Amino acid sequence: MKRDKIKNIWKEIKKNRESYFLILPYFVLFFIFVVIPVLFGAILSFTNYNIIQAPKFIGWSNYRRLFLEDDIFLIAFQNTFKFALITGPISYFACLFFAWLINELSPKIRAIATLLYYAPALSSSIFFIWTYIFSGDVYGLLNGILMNLGIIKEPIYWLQDPNINLYVLMLIQLWMSLGTSFLAFIAGFQTIDRSLYEAGAIDGIRNRWQELWYITLPSMKPQLIFGAIMQVTASFAVADISATLIGFPSPLYSAHTIVLHMWDYGSIRYEMGYASAIAVILFLITVTINQGVRRILRSD
Repeated sequence: MKRDKIKNIWKEIKKNRESYFLILPYFVLFFIFVVIPVLFGAILSFTNYNIIQAPKFIGWSNYRRLFLEDDIFLIAFQNTFKFALITGPISYFACLFFAWLINELSPKIRAIATLLYYAPALSSSIFFIWTYIFSGDVYGLLNGILMNLGIIKEPIYWLQDPNINLYVLMLIQLWMSLGTSFLAFIAGFQTIDRSLYEAGAIDGIRNRWQELWYITLPSMKPQLIFGAIMQVTASFAVADISATLIGFPSPLYSAHTIVLHMWDYGSIRYEMGYASAIAVILFLITVTINQGVRRILRSD
């Protein structure tokens, strides 16, 4: 039985050998730059390795230390999940909603609106302009406006107050994340067969909302899955904006994330084994959530 199965797989490979030959370069590069580093990181996570000396196998010690002794990791874990659970769904549905609205416009206006909407993603490297907007003194843009309006009497330390700086980062991350998924959704709307809408009208679909629910969304599931994966990955990989805008470490580790924790132990303390254990945990979290999102979006 097993031999027949292998024989059938081999027959299928021989039958489509041209296709496998075409994807071979991508597969080789993927294996070298993705699979091997992940496997190497997983192996290092069971060692004590400081780059200078040879790795020393220590079993599960890094993982035990991570969950039972490292209080800062638990803070980073909590902050990352809070960040992902709030910014991920909001940015995902915002991308879908605006892509749907823009798709209803004429082609010329749609092209201009798409460029304007995608502009924040193109200029994401200048997110430090938000330091001027959320500056904690009277010269900060937001503080100045609120004080001139009489809403506040003293400036608010937007980026240094541990109670609010994480939410300010969420707002900035939302501004930065409306990019790739939005373009994927625009492409998905454009590839839908128009005859489906005519058939839907004959079957009783009466308004645009029914078209969206019964025809549009089921027809663009690949784009919906791609967008969800991109948003989930972006939400769990937040680090740069926190270190740049708030500083490292943030006050009371209020904006500390898992990626920042990994960066701390990998690039500053050179505890590569421990940093690899953090990377493995983050990898397992993102893979698990991605699989869950795929199942939800693929279900009818």
